Amino acid sequence: MNVRATMIGLLICAVVLFAALERGRAAAEPAPVAAKIGVLSVRGVFDKSARYAQQRSQSLSNQSRARSELEDLAKDIQAEEAGLKALKPGTPDYLKQLQTTLEKRAKLESQQEYLKQQLLLDEKAGLEGLYQEVVKIVQVVAKEKGLNLVLERTESQFPMPEEELRAVLSLGMARVLYADGCVDLTADVTSRLDAAGSAKPQ
Repeated sequence: MNVRATMIGLLICAVVLFAALERGRAAAEPAPVAAKIGVLSVRGVFDKSARYAQQRSQSLSNQSRARSELEDLAKDIQAEEAGLKALKPGTPDYLKQLQTTLEKRAKLESQQEYLKQQLLLDEKAGLEGLYQEVVKIVQVVAKEKGLNLVLERTESQFPMPEEELRAVLSLGMARVLYADGCVDLTADVTSRLDAAGSAKPQ
């Protein structure tokens, strides 16, 4: 009888000890920490950034200057074509004038295409450069605020352009539709972007 009582006692002690160990292990494990999430509107940064406004202004100035150069060349061609009408077709002077006019017309068309491509590439390079700076600033601000995750949140503008609507509806386009309680970094990132470029307020 004593052996049986001893065995039952040992078994109970083992169960109690095992339960105590499991409870201690569970208490030692850290409770899951809720992720701190921030949001940022890239469009909002660009809309409010003095640096972006300066870059946009420079781009528009370049476009205006390019347009003016092309208009001067077009006027020159119109004068050449008017002079061509005064000449008798088939004469050496007519053929010489025709060749000059056609060469200038070809130059105008090639210049138009070249300037169009150049302006697009310059604008794209400028936007990419600013966007890369925004990403770096977001990382710094997120660490300072103790955030684990930052999502892009740009409010849709209606009516929405067809290209943007297609992008939103495609599976490859992620968009935050609701972010109550998340830290909005847009203002901080905008001010740091402008400060980094020593931009003067417009």
